[in-house]
Amino acid sequence: MIEFWLADENIFFSAAILLMFAIGILQLVGLSDFGPDFGTDMDPDADIAEAGVDGAGEGLLSLLGFGRLPFLMLLVLFLALFGIIGLAGQEFYSSLFGWLLTPWLAVPAATAVSLPLTGLLARPLSRIIPSDETTAIDIDMLVGRRGKIEIGKAETGSPARAKVIDLHGQGHFVMVEPANEGEIFRQAEEVLLVRREEGTFKIISPDTVKFLE
Repeated sequence: MIEFWLADENIFFSAAILLMFAIGILQLVGLSDFGPDFGTDMDPDADIAEAGVDGAGEGLLSLLGFGRLPFLMLLVLFLALFGIIGLAGQEFYSSLFGWLLTPWLAVPAATAVSLPLTGLLARPLSRIIPSDETTAIDIDMLVGRRGKIEIGKAETGSPARAKVIDLHGQGHFVMVEPANEGEIFRQAEEVLLVRREEGTFKIISPDTVKFLE
């Protein structure tokens, strides 16, 4: 099986699946946002307009799923389909003829099947996962929202990674450190974002607000 995956004829399909898993791992450790956590600020309609794509071109992009799902979600979906279809096709071809199809033919064939299938699957998935256009927010809008420390220990000069849910229900991973010197926030502690300074959010304990009230 390993030899099959690493065969020269299959290296593009294996690489696609590895890249798909790599993006998933980055999401888990908080280095990428997508899914309902796949937050991106991309506006597909604006990008298409800026590129001068209209008419048939815009219709083609819509057919492929652009504007229905966040870009990273579409990318992961395409990589999964491309890798699985390519490897399955190679295995089927090998069982018939006894050898693997050259990548010069296998890759275009897998791409031709994967692209429209990605767009087809994007339609039902878009009913579950919000699209870029409806969920993109200014990151500063997270100020005033609560989050939870996910990775590390937040102290002055040493930020930690926290997860914050925006008004659309999407999760965002941001770097946070205490607003008041001497405070320490540990993993799994709930925090309140009070302001943003140079890419890092300053936080206080939600209990502080309750006390002031």
